[in-house]
Amino acid sequence: MTVGGKTSFGFYLMRGTEEIPINDSEIHEEISEGDIREFFVYPDRKGRLTASTIIPEIRKGVYGWAKVIKVNDRDGAALDIGISREVTVLPEDLPAVEHVWPEAGDYLYITLRTDLSGQMFGRLATEEVVQVLSERADEDVHNKELKGRPYRLLHVGTFVLTEEGYRCFIHESERKSEPRLGQDITVRIIGVKEDGSLNGSLLPRKQDKMDEDSEVIFDYLISRGGSMPFGDKSSPDEIKMIFNMSKASFKRALGRLYKEKKITQSNGETHLIQSNGDDR
Repeated sequence: MTVGGKTSFGFYLMRGTEEIPINDSEIHEEISEGDIREFFVYPDRKGRLTASTIIPEIRKGVYGWAKVIKVNDRDGAALDIGISREVTVLPEDLPAVEHVWPEAGDYLYITLRTDLSGQMFGRLATEEVVQVLSERADEDVHNKELKGRPYRLLHVGTFVLTEEGYRCFIHESERKSEPRLGQDITVRIIGVKEDGSLNGSLLPRKQDKMDEDSEVIFDYLISRGGSMPFGDKSSPDEIKMIFNMSKASFKRALGRLYKEKKITQSNGETHLIQSNGDDR
């Protein structure tokens, strides 16, 4: 595009016979009348074309991560793509369940689109798009922890794109709760598939889980004055109701506390071993 004459608000640009204004606020490097260079042309909030010297990473047909600035029920999610104008992902394009909508500071994987009136919006990447753009993972990522963000949420599981560009699926059984769309998460890789995509988990490793379960039991004992009417003979239903864990997990956690000489068991009860210091 050719830089035309100076105006009271900036310059006008020539695209063939079409004049496109560019405001001073969108000029981030020196330009002069007669310069020929690239500009990013986009519609303002009234649908009129304007321009910027900044060429954002995210454009029509080009996908990238855009930071969420604000979210509300009426308008959806407003995103920053690097120009002065925010780009919105409409509520109808966000998950049906609002508690997994993104929050300010999250990132959405989008491209740009315009509607029939010329307004510009963000469009979330579809599964088909991510399959094309994602990278193939090697076997050596198995059992590693990778950082990523969910780009698609379903009841059966969460679809994540990692920082390396790998596509990862987390089955609902491999998460305690559903992460938000675009939330920064760390996923443990539990499988590498033939097509190079991954299966992941948000649950702790068995050793970490046992540590967590032991803490739950220890804290419960302290809250009960050092004794509780539960032990390795207690029923699975009782254990689930009180501690929200399986009997197998409960017994493993008790075993850990016993080996650490923190508890004793007798007559179906569990007691803390008293000490002068902090047993934890």
